[in-house]
Amino acid sequence: MLTAMIIVFLVGYLLIALEHPLKINKAGTALLTGTILWVLYTFGSPQFIPTASADEFKLFLDAFPFMKDLPYADQCIRFVIDHQILNSIGEIAETLIFLIGAMITVELVDSHGGFMFITNRITTNSKRKLLFVIATITFFMSAVLDNLTTSIVMVMLIRKLIGNYKERWVFGSIIVIAANSGGAWSPIGDVTTIMLWVRGNISTSATIPHLFLPSLVSALVPVLIISRYLHGKVTPPNAFAENRDNLLLKVLKANEKLAILCIGVFCLLFVPVFKTITHLPPFMGILMGVGFLWVFTELMYRRTPINEDLKLRLSKVVSRIDGATLMFFLGILLAVDALRCSGVLGSFSLWLDDTIGNVYAVNLIIGTLSSIVDNVPLVAGAIGMYPVASDAMVATAADPVYMAHFVQDGVFWQFLAYCAGVGGSMLIIGSAAGVVVMGLEGINFIWYLKRISLLALAGYLSGAAVYILQNTILGI
Repeated sequence: MLTAMIIVFLVGYLLIALEHPLKINKAGTALLTGTILWVLYTFGSPQFIPTASADEFKLFLDAFPFMKDLPYADQCIRFVIDHQILNSIGEIAETLIFLIGAMITVELVDSHGGFMFITNRITTNSKRKLLFVIATITFFMSAVLDNLTTSIVMVMLIRKLIGNYKERWVFGSIIVIAANSGGAWSPIGDVTTIMLWVRGNISTSATIPHLFLPSLVSALVPVLIISRYLHGKVTPPNAFAENRDNLLLKVLKANEKLAILCIGVFCLLFVPVFKTITHLPPFMGILMGVGFLWVFTELMYRRTPINEDLKLRLSKVVSRIDGATLMFFLGILLAVDALRCSGVLGSFSLWLDDTIGNVYAVNLIIGTLSSIVDNVPLVAGAIGMYPVASDAMVATAADPVYMAHFVQDGVFWQFLAYCAGVGGSMLIIGSAAGVVVMGLEGINFIWYLKRISLLALAGYLSGAAVYILQNTILGI
């Protein structure tokens, strides 16, 4: 049964990686993979539980004594259904609800023209200056929003500024690199950092100061190299396209658009503060922000004479969020949790420890893999392989120094956030930001591989060297 689970996971992973040539949506593949793995695990639970979850199983039977009268196979099945699946769904739901709230917030701001206050203030047409401006805005915006949304906003911006598509490919590539780097140092900047933050592997107070400089270097190195080959002014488009689809933007006043932007950004930035003050999960904070924005827009529409058909109430905006992406996360996290419960990930982590035994090397490998396959399952797998170590685990470990790397905000988790986020820039298909820019601008995979991949690799390794230097030599 274990072999069957591994084969199903690898086949599912391959289909996800080949989504574009096969034209099979990765969300469907992920859901199918996740559910099949749980079916296989449930049927094989009598052989998995004694080695992978023996202590947890004993506690379950002690809590429900009547279960001891059932046959052993039935006990295992009830343990899976009544305990493991519910725990898995609970943890996954925290991440998904947070993502839904963040996506609704960003969509509300965008649909009401809030981001126009940023994009309309860029006037330079010098290629070098524009490159640095675009990279800087993308880097910091992706830390506040997320790299996917930031990439979409910035691509729409460069379309207003640059007419030549080959020039836009260069700027689009920098957007991918800067968005991934910017998202790596913020707990809410990337799906992978959100996963680590929500599950308690990293915290805001430690992540930002430790990862800001490495992430900045990883974005700055490619920008500096590319800027040496850029000369003159960008080719302007023939005419700026007007937004005829959203007539609401023509009706709303400037101060109303600005208010939506400020409140939306505040709601996103307030989430870490909310978690620190209340100790409640982050999804509660983002839901509070969504509720506040919802009430604000309703009150705004009451004051503004707008045709009812033009009003983008939250009930309409919800339909615009990417449900397929959410289903992909659900499926892949279910699949990874099934492998974790079966003991596969624990065995793999032991193999990595025995053969490599260095947290920096392990994370560099994970980061490199994230350029080939999606970084979400890689990080989910790492979370499953390496549980957050407690002080007691460190004190009783055979190698306390090594085990200390896995405590909350330990070196392993911080470096994982960096590597998984930044490593995806090495290929255009290695990150959500890359995929969306590739789709919007039609960037050729081979073109990116020849001209950008080595630059992204240089930035990735430079930032990694800075992080290792901080921890091993400077002790920061």
